[in-house]
Amino acid sequence: MADSKFASRVFILAGVYGLLVLPPFYFLEERIGRDTPPPITHPEYYYGFLGVTIAWQIAFVMIGRNPVRYRPLMLVAVFEKVSYGVVALPMYVLGRIGGGPLMGGIIDLGLAVLFILAFQRTSSPASP
Repeated sequence: MADSKFASRVFILAGVYGLLVLPPFYFLEERIGRDTPPPITHPEYYYGFLGVTIAWQIAFVMIGRNPVRYRPLMLVAVFEKVSYGVVALPMYVLGRIGGGPLMGGIIDLGLAVLFILAFQRTSSPASP
């Protein structure tokens, strides 16, 4: 049974959350380097990553506005979340990241599970 309302809520919530949490990082480059040395030495990667990540938040909102139409993108969205979530724990265990980034990875894995459920509960669009 299709439940596009669930998918809509999950993706819009994920996108809005990301759009609230991520933009402040545009103003935190120096502080991040100070609080968790060494300083960022390749700002092009930092800002490039941030821009792509924010673009994905907009994509999540788009998926949430029409989950049936954008259902195939839900699987790509799962990969977007899993690609960081699965490496966060080993990086934490190895002492390469702190608790904040680990929490981000855990949140990403939780969202990946919700994205999979949303995909399962949403019907494919009718074939022409």
